[in-house]
Amino acid sequence: MKVILLENVKGQGKKGEMVNVSDGYARNFLLPKKLAMEATTDAINAKKIADDAAKRRHDLEKQAALDLSKKLGEMPVRIQAKAGNGGKLFGSVTTKEISEALKAQYKIDIPKAKLTLDEPIKTFGTFEVKVKLMPEIAGKLFVIVAEQA
Repeated sequence: MKVILLENVKGQGKKGEMVNVSDGYARNFLLPKKLAMEATTDAINAKKIADDAAKRRHDLEKQAALDLSKKLGEMPVRIQAKAGNGGKLFGSVTTKEISEALKAQYKIDIPKAKLTLDEPIKTFGTFEVKVKLMPEIAGKLFVIVAEQA
């Protein structure tokens, strides 16, 4: 019997896959526990429509992430920080501060978890921060740290 899995089933497949299983296994285990549904023509067509919609949505999100990654390279984020003698900052500039400054200056909301610092920012200057927008798309953001007046 052909079924469409509604959940990941160990030894059979992942959610959304259409698999062939024995009639007894489907009727006695998969269908009663709502782990799968019978692969009727209506169910197959609905799955195909849902898959197409998910692919279009993913493509739109990917294009938006690509556009944003290009824009980020042209938008330097300025952060004012206090420093002691020798130009050393009190503490360091964190990804949370960078995220908040980006939102305040450009109205772009990127969570701090998507920002990656190679090393902590503890001095004045311009620094490059990696922004991981999607698993396959990353961008660069330049952060300018200046002395607070």
